Amino acid sequence: MQSVERRLDSTSTSGIPRQKKAIPGHPTFQRKEEALNRKTATRSSVKRSDLPADRVGLLDFLWKAQNEHGFIRTEDIEAAADALGISTIDVQGVVTFYHFLSLRPRGGFTIYLNNSPVAESKGFERVKEAFEMATGTHINGVDPSGQFGLFETACIGLSDMEPAALINFHPFTNLNSLKVRDIIAQLRRGADPADICDEVPDHIRYTPGDRTVLLREYTPGIALSHLRERTPEAVLEEIKKSGLRGMGGAFFPTGIKWESCRKDPESPKYIFCNADEGEPGTFKDRVLLNSMPGLVLEGMVIAGYAVGSEEGVIYLRAEYKWMQDKIQHVIDRFVKMNLLGENIAGIEGFNFNIRIQLGAGAYVCGEETAMLNSIEGKRGEPRNKRFFPTERGYLQKPTVINNVETFCCAARILQLGADHYIKAGTPTSPGTKMLSVSGDCRLPGIYEIPMGTTVREVLEMSEADRPNFIQVSGPSGECLSMEEADRVFSMDDLNRGGSFMIFSRSRDILSILQNYNRFFKSESCGLCTPCRAGNFIIEKKLELFASRLAQQSDVENLQSWGEIMFLTCRCGLGKTAAGALLMAQDKFPEYFKNIVDQNPERLSKGFSLKDAVREYDRFSC
Repeated sequence: MQSVERRLDSTSTSGIPRQKKAIPGHPTFQRKEEALNRKTATRSSVKRSDLPADRVGLLDFLWKAQNEHGFIRTEDIEAAADALGISTIDVQGVVTFYHFLSLRPRGGFTIYLNNSPVAESKGFERVKEAFEMATGTHINGVDPSGQFGLFETACIGLSDMEPAALINFHPFTNLNSLKVRDIIAQLRRGADPADICDEVPDHIRYTPGDRTVLLREYTPGIALSHLRERTPEAVLEEIKKSGLRGMGGAFFPTGIKWESCRKDPESPKYIFCNADEGEPGTFKDRVLLNSMPGLVLEGMVIAGYAVGSEEGVIYLRAEYKWMQDKIQHVIDRFVKMNLLGENIAGIEGFNFNIRIQLGAGAYVCGEETAMLNSIEGKRGEPRNKRFFPTERGYLQKPTVINNVETFCCAARILQLGADHYIKAGTPTSPGTKMLSVSGDCRLPGIYEIPMGTTVREVLEMSEADRPNFIQVSGPSGECLSMEEADRVFSMDDLNRGGSFMIFSRSRDILSILQNYNRFFKSESCGLCTPCRAGNFIIEKKLELFASRLAQQSDVENLQSWGEIMFLTCRCGLGKTAAGALLMAQDKFPEYFKNIVDQNPERLSKGFSLKDAVREYDRFSC
């Protein structure tokens, strides 16, 4: 009877167990009280005003926490998770996704040394050793005093001035051993990196005279002045008439993209500028943002007018953090000039504002859906492509995403007219293209070339030194041999752009390809197995080639893995990771044949997916 009474007492009349009352002094009560006190202490150690109001503000909060403390503390993660109503694991997952966010101190002076293939050809190893000797720490480490942290990074947008590094995100260029020792000595004496860093020149080497589209004199507001005489529909028609295509690599017709977004019934609509150029060897966006940021803003405003948007975002790569204040200053100036804000350029009811969202170091965020996730405060992983961003983009609303060069072209088209843009190129490929030329040449820098220009002409203009291997559009682009020097930059032929890296006959092709592989291996988000495993296996195969132990079956394995990755990876990074390698095998067959011939007793056994996966499991365990 007593047990029955106990059972009845512990349940309500409905049969639902009653919640036990917390008794002061009871161990359970004490544990709950201690947990609450810890939570309260965590809140009190982080300024309430700093906490993100929503998930979109998470990345800014993490940057602010890291700037203040040198790293992101446990209490910062807990406070953010509590404020957003998400788990600490979720916040920690965001932090660990990005190269430049850290859960541990990275030194009072954090040094990121560029390790791109151009940097390697210009003396990266000597500069790295100089930094290690001067700071007292090895690469990817922090010295015992905590004063210096030394790390590698893939590309910082300074390929025309290699070797180069960022120190607390301030640029240092044309490095050598003596310069490194002097820089570290000054920092030890109390110098501020902002005071001793290098001025970054534009290095504009060529423009096509009266056919120039982008790199001509710029006056703020000159493009927007043409909005008053055009309806949004008329602006769309002018952009479509010009034949402008997206300059980020996909070359999708810009006018059609904007029109699709305008016609979508959902609202609000957004305009995003993808300023996360992360391809090794690319720095054209750096020049445009540094020399004429206003032109970028005008292009975004024009897109906002054409689409019916009131908000724009510049997603600025962390490597360009040193330009953030300058761009923000121009934004503030545009507001004062009535080129941003309300009733822009005297157009009643046209309101548009722009903010900067600083990235945190992830090459994959150059992919548009990964960028959207990053801005929304999530891990920058590509989305499943069920919808175009113009249908469901930022916060699942219609969103136009173009890169810096595209928005600049749009502004110039409105200023100069579509006819000028068309005449700058060829009948099938209108306009011009900006190339970031670097490597083995006397004149590295920016070249604005008319569509229809040949590879040979670019080599001659840049005064290339015995060119042999040319990589166009970064490691994910296309490699060329000198037999292809007469190929043409156009929609019909070499529809690539961005970087143009030149490697002379003295450079080892295999070393270049190994650098590409390390880049893709480190930048892969790891979400899909073909990319994660494929890049790992390619690394091991290339080591066999470097050791002169490769056989014909290894050549076949590389080709098969490249095909698997292209067909099954979910984003462009994985799909193109093996592209340069496969092209090099096709275009430089004698080079690879000579390596394989040094091990003639080994016979080809063909490609076995089962054996390849087993090899991956063995090495990765």
